Amino acid sequence: MLLLSGTNLSRGYDATPLFEDVSFELRAGERVGFVGPNGAGKTTLLKAIAEPELFDTGKVQLHAGARLGTLRQVAEFPAGRTIFQEAKSAFDELLAAQDEFIRVAEQLAAATTDAERKQLSDRYDRLHEQLQSQDGFHLDNRVEEVLSGLGFKPADYHRDVNTFSGGQQRRLLLAKILLAAPDVMLLDEPSNHLDIRTTRWLEDYLVRQPQGMIVVSHDRYFLDRVTNKTFELHNRQVSSFPGNYTQYVRLRDEKHERQLKEYEAQREFIEKQEEYIRRAHYGQLAKQAQSRMKTLDKIDRFEKPTKVSGPNIHLGDAVRSGDIVFHGEDLAKSFGDKKLFEDLNFDILRGKRVGILGPNGCGKTTLLRILLGEEAPTKGKVHRGHLVYLGYLDQHLKMLDDEKTLIRAVWPEDDATQTEQKMRDLLGSFGLHGETVEQPVKSLSGGERSRAALARLTVEGANVLVLDEPTNHLDLWACDSLEEAVQAFEGTLICVSHDRYFLNRVADMLIVFDSDLGRPEIVFGNYDTYELLRANREQAAKEQAGKSRKPDAKPSENGTTTRPEKAKRKRKFPYRKAADVEAEIAVTEAKIAELETLLQDADIYRNAPKFQETLDALEAAKQKLPTLYEHWEEATELNG
Repeated sequence: MLLLSGTNLSRGYDATPLFEDVSFELRAGERVGFVGPNGAGKTTLLKAIAEPELFDTGKVQLHAGARLGTLRQVAEFPAGRTIFQEAKSAFDELLAAQDEFIRVAEQLAAATTDAERKQLSDRYDRLHEQLQSQDGFHLDNRVEEVLSGLGFKPADYHRDVNTFSGGQQRRLLLAKILLAAPDVMLLDEPSNHLDIRTTRWLEDYLVRQPQGMIVVSHDRYFLDRVTNKTFELHNRQVSSFPGNYTQYVRLRDEKHERQLKEYEAQREFIEKQEEYIRRAHYGQLAKQAQSRMKTLDKIDRFEKPTKVSGPNIHLGDAVRSGDIVFHGEDLAKSFGDKKLFEDLNFDILRGKRVGILGPNGCGKTTLLRILLGEEAPTKGKVHRGHLVYLGYLDQHLKMLDDEKTLIRAVWPEDDATQTEQKMRDLLGSFGLHGETVEQPVKSLSGGERSRAALARLTVEGANVLVLDEPTNHLDLWACDSLEEAVQAFEGTLICVSHDRYFLNRVADMLIVFDSDLGRPEIVFGNYDTYELLRANREQAAKEQAGKSRKPDAKPSENGTTTRPEKAKRKRKFPYRKAADVEAEIAVTEAKIAELETLLQDADIYRNAPKFQETLDALEAAKQKLPTLYEHWEEATELNG
């Protein structure tokens, strides 16, 4: 069902359009990732969809009585309200229906005439149906589920909302829009201020929702898990691609290559015709030349296609270090009574790319400072290998002097081998050109400062890069460029990052601060490897918990051991032979495997309807399989 559409939308500042003649459609169940370079106008377009009067031209239409909700960036709450009360206010309409339901019930009990009872009874039934269909009798449970999922504890529920931090208040705004569940959700950076555990919960929650949504996010892993369609804002236009972020990248590159070939073929044809016209514009072939000229005049000439791309980052050459860069032995760190970590043992080998992740405050940056020699461990030892030259990028970018111009802040004062042209060329490869290099560092944007800091590391000639949140402030394309540069770097990388997509692409070893385990965990692999281990561990814990809940065997009166009789389950599904259900399970699993194989074929992404049909079929088959397993379990237990 079509929920939202925009037609010929334009918006500009100072006569320069951010976007123009943009049109799009959003349907129920579509979870759209909205991507584009920083400053392209994504947030402006999202805001204007909610406030159509902001568009210079065009029309936004919200269809079929659909409700629209926007995740606000700034939190403003009334004084004296608890966080639970504020979250529950997302149900204002249902709460009003609840109050009316109670009032009508009281009036119905006191009614004295048949006509009055009939009128009140009809109203009572309508309200009951509304509350039941919208789960209006379990609002407190729904509020608790969302607040808990977003990291709030029961002790927080009765605190004044204005006593929470800005990040926590923004999580409350997110909770309210999730609870309100409008038909169209506009979500601008919904995973900001969330740790990995909470982001994982949000991803699972959004995927289960039937609404349409448009999501602006710099978290590519989040976009991959949540979205099934992508809008790209580039060159003032919005292009639509089926699939999540990874599929969008593949389709975008294929589209660009195809358009480039078409452009070059047309340009070659035009050049040949123009050359013929120049040679034959007089004499016997003049008429043919004029005919070809008319043909050229009628051609709709292609513009040379462009695509969004990041800077050409190169992290420099790395001299060879010793085989073991760092050896950590029984490391522990505490501050007073607060224990950050203990029993941490590892070897970081030359050429390895090590990612460090975990919740805020767990000790990730402290571990980096211990490796750098800036902090002493409470217990244990760190041995640094031979010929290790460290380059450190702190997340606050303090390595750059705010008062210096960019070129001088990046140019080491004691390095006589560099020239101004070399420095300008280096900065240019990081996307820093022209007048920007002469501006003071303090006037630069976060993304420009981050790229400048990376440029400084290449000048220092480090063979071990220690990076603390290097993708902060970088747009998606700069992140891609950094990942490619890290993969090409011949030295060693140690990196703290919350960016799961980055860790997935570059890391081959992880140090994970996992509060559930109570100690850091070494994972030999990337983020997906860790996710697989975590999921298997959770499944094993559930199975063990299920076993531990089974009642113990009890001795009978004659001394033999018996187990309490298990209550016979009620039948949930129609009667079927277990063998028949098992056969259908096998067919469904084979179908899933077949569809997944189809999606690995690049050709399918060139046919958008076929791709969507395959994707829908795969999702339907995956949703069907758990039900079949449940049916099979019931059949084996109840069919005798």
